[in-house]
Amino acid sequence: MSLLHNADLSVAFDRAARSYDRMVAANPGYHRQLRRSARRLGLPDGGLGVRLLDLGCGTGASTAALLSAAPCAEVTAVDASAGMLERARRKPWPRGVSFVHSPAEGLAEAGVTGPFDAVFAAYLFRNVSDPDEVLARVRGLLAPGGRIAVHEYTLSGRPVHRAVWTAVCRGLVLPVARRSGDGELYGHLWRSVVEFDTAEEFARRMERAGFVHVRVLPLPGWHTGITHTFVARVPTAEERA
Repeated sequence: MSLLHNADLSVAFDRAARSYDRMVAANPGYHRQLRRSARRLGLPDGGLGVRLLDLGCGTGASTAALLSAAPCAEVTAVDASAGMLERARRKPWPRGVSFVHSPAEGLAEAGVTGPFDAVFAAYLFRNVSDPDEVLARVRGLLAPGGRIAVHEYTLSGRPVHRAVWTAVCRGLVLPVARRSGDGELYGHLWRSVVEFDTAEEFARRMERAGFVHVRVLPLPGWHTGITHTFVARVPTAEERA
């Protein structure tokens, strides 16, 4: 089973949008872990006066997580899948939340411009063709000192965590997805994790992109060793001097 890329991946997400929220609701801790990662941005004052970018927002679960941590922030939520965005837009949102249809590589062309105070990217980087390019673009959109939190399936490198991930996907996720006609997408999602960076490798990728104070934070439950939060920031002007 090969990985999906670019337009093919967006089309697969479009098809799966109708059942996506039900699938993630069956994932123990899915929404709780997103909220935990959003809180790790450490945004002060409920996000008052803060401009946030939610990159790869899907049906809006990451957007809701951001708002739980920063209810007063202005949020621009972006996704490459029109079907997922349609689902997101149907949900009730406060003022200050806007949705944009764009791949992560085409933000400028879609009118998404900085500076942002923080970026949240959940389950995004293993699904883009060039993670280094996207990290560079994100860094360019952040204000000096701006923060980033990446919430991602990134295996620890220990065989047991790879085995748990594969067992969950093959034993639970893929059989359900095939019955709903979305086996191709969820097969991709399983392989995309297995073939992507380990947590340590992704942290080094962020450092190469120019982020500083990169930290890799574990998540509890069955996600331990499988999903991590990566927090970092752009250097301030003083730090670059």
